[in-house]
Amino acid sequence: MRWTPGRCLSLALSLAALSGIPALVQGADKKPAAPASFGTLQAPAIEATRTQALAWLKEAGKSDEQSLKSFETIWASDRPVLDRVADTLALGNPAADKLLKEARDPVAAAPTAVPPALKEAKQSAFYRGNLALAYAKALSNRRVHEEALEALRTTKPEDVVDPSAYLFHRAVAEHALLLKDDANRTILQLLEDAVDAPERYKMVAALMHFDMLTWRDKDLGWIARKMDNIERRLELARGGPQTQKMQKEVVARLDELIKQLENQKSGNCNCNGGSCPNGGNGNNPNNNTKANTPQNDSNGGNASGPGNVDPKRLKELAEVWGKLPEKERAKALVELQRDMPPRYREVIENYFKKLAQNGAEVPPGK
Repeated sequence: MRWTPGRCLSLALSLAALSGIPALVQGADKKPAAPASFGTLQAPAIEATRTQALAWLKEAGKSDEQSLKSFETIWASDRPVLDRVADTLALGNPAADKLLKEARDPVAAAPTAVPPALKEAKQSAFYRGNLALAYAKALSNRRVHEEALEALRTTKPEDVVDPSAYLFHRAVAEHALLLKDDANRTILQLLEDAVDAPERYKMVAALMHFDMLTWRDKDLGWIARKMDNIERRLELARGGPQTQKMQKEVVARLDELIKQLENQKSGNCNCNGGSCPNGGNGNNPNNNTKANTPQNDSNGGNASGPGNVDPKRLKELAEVWGKLPEKERAKALVELQRDMPPRYREVIENYFKKLAQNGAEVPPGK
């Protein structure tokens, strides 16, 4: 599922109406490692930030008339404070300017490591912290979540001009990378500590938390999330060892599901006292549970089914997708998605499309 603004806003508004926002994350699986210090993170006043930015610019050797005029133009705008600070850093430091331009360029290659510029000890915390946040924000907009998170880990919310933006983009990256406990801790800090966080940040944070409450280890949703991450990485031209490792994990889990289904068909399932999922009755002769009736739709289903999918068929398609003709791919997708809800249909369809675009094949699971 894509976090589109419309979907985020409509659902989060409903959630916010049911309960106070700070209370939404109290059901997180794990509490923060250290007690949150309530209400301690607040963005400094704009004038104070402007004064600090100007002092930094002059220390960087940019006190000439042209530089100061450019600075005044930057701060005369009504853009977010973080953007104005980022432009000031770019004005005063060519390395920062280059770094931010590359991060914001949608056609530039995604970085594969945190730039050394974010770790320069000789630079002030003001420079390093806000450059890291601006850089991470730009990468987050491009779904480059790995390096966005690593950049944010080089600083702290106390060292940036917009602590709520720091926590929000960190939570987005952790959620996207399936770091559930980390994301819940960051969301809790955002909702409780960042007293001036915009409502849109709070709403989306609550939405991410409720999404994670539905996560179950290695179920169909887990496979869908893994596939979504693989598709994202392929989109960023990251088909290397890490992506292949994730593909192998998906294939291995599909193998497990295949074995479970085969056990059910052979009458060897003992789950739930002999009552197997999807209507199977295992080897319990006293179990009269009837099998669920599959969705009857010769035109490919209406996407309202329970999400049943043949793992064996899914694995077979993933392994040979790059070799299939276009017509066979289209036919296979219709067959595969017949009883699947929209969430899984979108993820799996995008996954296979990205495999086709990159000419990639899922490596064997063994």
